[in-house]
Amino acid sequence: MNVFIIEDERPMREVLIRLLTQYGYSCDSSDDYPRLVSAVLSSQPDLVLLDINLPYQDGFEVCRALRRESAVPILVLTSRATDFDELLSLNLGADDFITKPYNAQVLLARMQKLLSRARGPSAGAVLVHGGLTLNLLTATISHDGREESLTRNELGILRLLMAGRGNILPRDAIINALWQSEAFIDENTLNVNIVRLRRKLASVGLAGYLKTKRGLGYYV
Repeated sequence: MNVFIIEDERPMREVLIRLLTQYGYSCDSSDDYPRLVSAVLSSQPDLVLLDINLPYQDGFEVCRALRRESAVPILVLTSRATDFDELLSLNLGADDFITKPYNAQVLLARMQKLLSRARGPSAGAVLVHGGLTLNLLTATISHDGREESLTRNELGILRLLMAGRGNILPRDAIINALWQSEAFIDENTLNVNIVRLRRKLASVGLAGYLKTKRGLGYYV
């Protein structure tokens, strides 16, 4: 998936590009600030990371202009941390707001949530990838005439991975998305669910479907 990064501080932008590239995203950006909105629209990104402090026009104006032309998810990533900045961003059409300095895993989790939500109804109640069909209404997976039922956690994990297919989803991002209301989750909780999910994938003929990138996370 493609992310358009609107960040005028080159070192910060390069850090973001390295981070997102590491997790399987492609990135676009532009220093042509007078024509920034046109550059974003031409790129047709899946998500926009938007700073507020920009030359020529601020991020609020960019957000307003983008929202007039596109429904692309916009995540404001800025050092401006007042309630006013957050409220104005959301009122102008931004989908989320994170302040700098940011936690990389939290940023990735928020991005994944926006991307999954954007696909939501457009993907319907069924996700299909790599020969696997995931029915979100019946909580079942099927392949080649074989079917398995999933638990709530197994369904949540697989939905996140299939929504971001091809992209590595960090362990912390999965935990945050599924158990963010919990004060503490033992990592073994995720391990147990991954093992069970892999067993069910194997039973429908897709052993090896859920892959591990050592030190980074999981992907399908």
